[in-house]
Amino acid sequence: MHGRDFLSLQDCSPDELEQLLSTAQAIKRDGPGTALAGQTIALLFDKPSLRTRVSFEVAAARLGGRAIVVAQHEARIGEREPVSDAARVLSRMVQALIVRTFAQATLEEYARWAAVPVVNALSDAEHPCQALADLLTLRERLGALRGLTLAYIGEGNNVATALAFGAVLTGVRFRCASPPGHGLPEHVLAAAATLPGGGSVEQLADPVAAVRDAAAVYTDVWASMGQEHLLTQRTEAFAPYRLDAALLAAAPPDALVMHDLPAHRGEEITDEVIESLRSVVFDQAENRVHAQQALLLLLLGSAG
Repeated sequence: MHGRDFLSLQDCSPDELEQLLSTAQAIKRDGPGTALAGQTIALLFDKPSLRTRVSFEVAAARLGGRAIVVAQHEARIGEREPVSDAARVLSRMVQALIVRTFAQATLEEYARWAAVPVVNALSDAEHPCQALADLLTLRERLGALRGLTLAYIGEGNNVATALAFGAVLTGVRFRCASPPGHGLPEHVLAAAATLPGGGSVEQLADPVAAVRDAAAVYTDVWASMGQEHLLTQRTEAFAPYRLDAALLAAAPPDALVMHDLPAHRGEEITDEVIESLRSVVFDQAENRVHAQQALLLLLLGSAG
């Protein structure tokens, strides 16, 4: 990882990611223990949250620690005082900073000044905690990840970026099918190509080609949080990328259906598909807790 921090999956080695996933599976099977007894993590949230907030609070509690939420509308970090001051103050009070923010640069500023681990709980660049839960879900359902194909349909956003990095590190073939101009950024494709692990990333325009022989088909909203004003103009371009029964029929009959939630049913995915027996979206949500327990143990020095 990037020192003691977890800012991006591309900073993990294949061995570190394997350790995270194996630890998460063991925790889910055997229970987490109380390795974080007496420790506190701070959740610094600039964006609304359901799964991220609850999963980190539950993860800390199950490990014997506790989490406190520092809401931006109250703390106004960056307005009342700079990130550099807040990071140093909080470092003297808590054992980790979990940051859900708009800009990756904000995360990097916390990491620069904090004396405790900083975790990316979502930024405009990446959503690595979600990808950990997604990879854990695939391992549970399908066993070894190496050699699998994961198809992602939609915008090459922060979720897709994290999945691309995680796929390479675990030996997965990752295909991202997006409307022209909405694919994975070139710098993400370039970075993924340099990662170890044996996986690959391919950017496509054709969603049908992407889902052929895929072990799982993943989609996300057409306009990410903070970009809702773009939805109307994107609807026409993204309509052929809706994950519906017709598109899913082009995938193998046992392909899993994945979504990080919240879903805009009827837009990027239909009710029929998300409620089908092939859907693992609620497994993904639950696995946020287990994956983040493993992450907290590793970062705070208590794993293994």
